[in-house]
Amino acid sequence: MNEYIYYPGCSLKGGSKHYEESLLPVLKKIGMEIEEMNDWNCCGATAYFAVDDTIAAALCGRNLSIAEKAGCHVMAPCAGCFLTMKKSNTFLTEGSNKAQKVLTDLKTTGCEYKGTVKVRHPLEIFIQEIGLDTIKEKVENKLTGLKVACYYGCQLVRPYTDFDDPDYPETMDNLMEAMGAEAVDYSAKTLCCGGSLTGTIENIGKGLNYVLLKEAKKKGADVIVTLCPLCQFNLEIMAAKVSKEYKEDYKIPVLYFTQLMGLALGIPKEDLGFKRSIISLKNMWQKINNGGAK
Repeated sequence: MNEYIYYPGCSLKGGSKHYEESLLPVLKKIGMEIEEMNDWNCCGATAYFAVDDTIAAALCGRNLSIAEKAGCHVMAPCAGCFLTMKKSNTFLTEGSNKAQKVLTDLKTTGCEYKGTVKVRHPLEIFIQEIGLDTIKEKVENKLTGLKVACYYGCQLVRPYTDFDDPDYPETMDNLMEAMGAEAVDYSAKTLCCGGSLTGTIENIGKGLNYVLLKEAKKKGADVIVTLCPLCQFNLEIMAAKVSKEYKEDYKIPVLYFTQLMGLALGIPKEDLGFKRSIISLKNMWQKINNGGAK
């Protein structure tokens, strides 16, 4: 198998629609044709493995079965979906008694899975399969003058370390540099945003987001880019509360890396979901327009 099927997960069809709105035209622009997985179901999110690993694996196993029947590997843009699907794939192919039971149950329901599917993130595919040089050749509007803090979050590079460095990853930084932007030395790039704590124990979530926003501002970033819907949501939503709590403006735009990729590749900004941003992009547009992209 060398084709990919697109697994959007719940977030890219809801609150993170701008991730999908930018990812799909970027894929098309770089010449990668991809179709959405038919009749996909929720991955169960990362927390489900702590509740019942067999049911969690079965949920993802159904999606993996659909991909396998289509003769495709899975592209999962959401960091949470990516990790859960990858963890489930490992669980189902490790040969344990629990895994065998899940596989048997899946087969009984018409969702046989033989373990031939790989789960990959778009960033991983961009870097390892398409290549920076190929993508760089397609850049039409360099993001000259724009300083970017690349925030990876917890789930893309941990616990699996086969893609990038788990403590200081650089693939997204390299991609932004290829787009003409300046990737600042963002030491908080893999610190946790608090996940669901922002909605359950807000003070803890707020404190964690404060660290991330403060470091980005300290390094002079004009924008934070991420690849995780929950990270994007938390940083954007908490910015106003953090600013009020710490009596300093920390309202930095938080975008998906594919949105800036799209701009650099010449895709109209109206087609990249920027209208969904909560924090003003005025300063960012001024920086870009005075540099490269128009």
